Amino acid sequence: MQAAREMQYEDDEIAVGEEHAVPSQLVVPRALAGSRIDKALAQLLPQVSRSRIQQWIEAGAVLLNGVAPSVRTALVEGDRIDLSPPPAPDSAALRPEPMALDVVHADASIIVLDKAPGLVVHPAAGNWSGTLANGLLAYDRALAQVPRAGIVHRLDAGTSGLMVVARTAAAQLDLVRQLQARSVTREYWAIVHGEAPVAGTIDAPIGRDPRNPLRFKVGAARAARDARTHWRRIATCQLEARTFSWLACRLDTGRTHQIRVHLESIGLPLVGDPVYRRGRPPARADDASPWARFERQALHACRLALVHPTSRRRRSWFRAPPADMQALMAALGFDGGRDVDAFE
Repeated sequence: MQAAREMQYEDDEIAVGEEHAVPSQLVVPRALAGSRIDKALAQLLPQVSRSRIQQWIEAGAVLLNGVAPSVRTALVEGDRIDLSPPPAPDSAALRPEPMALDVVHADASIIVLDKAPGLVVHPAAGNWSGTLANGLLAYDRALAQVPRAGIVHRLDAGTSGLMVVARTAAAQLDLVRQLQARSVTREYWAIVHGEAPVAGTIDAPIGRDPRNPLRFKVGAARAARDARTHWRRIATCQLEARTFSWLACRLDTGRTHQIRVHLESIGLPLVGDPVYRRGRPPARADDASPWARFERQALHACRLALVHPTSRRRRSWFRAPPADMQALMAALGFDGGRDVDAFE
């Protein structure tokens, strides 16, 4: 079940409700004359993915001068585009389900929470209930009026840590734009096998592994997208002839499984990762070591900083890892309960 969930969720990819903040009508400017309608709309509506725009066109939700176009239709300056986007296909699954949420901060515009490991963020195939989105709707019924219950970015089910949720449509759009501008600080702590260099950057595109649809890989030929991860080593240890490193990672991009894929690609797989563990066979049934018994990727989103959508002040939050990861770190001699800013 865990592997099936991970096909649906991304470490920190934008998950905006794309139906939000879409105007009902647009007029084609001179700069986009001659462009295909799908490409032009992707520029006019940066909060909406091009694939979603193409779906709208194919579904007849886009009219060009009153007529349904094809995705390849070329535009003329002054053309009128009418938009009536359909609901997202997963919207029917968004219903309130009370659950315990660890809310770190809440005000009229945003909620910052510490997601528990094992919690799926948004309904999708195989997980139509019991998700964070369902819990958010129970926490604040007004989130039903915000696309995707206010969620603007995601974490893998097995990854714990800080997320921001928008309580209004305006706040959601503002946060999405901050994510697109790469102005949101997203820092993760990772416990990896091996001795990592003191610092480094992995700048390598990531795409779906053509041999395994559950995995992504560096340099995959199929639809690889630019990805950049920075890391700083906080500490290393040697235990039972093994070496482990405690890393702080920051993202410039938010690709599927980005940190996990990038670190594995340089020989530093995360402890406990059920998917990315090159050179690390599954633990033996009789292996009682804490790293062998850790049952999820040792990855926690510890720090989040952004510009508040209403006050316009820079805000930041830190949250130490949950008990399971702190126990792992303690067994390795790492103090996971204190705030360590490796990038300062």
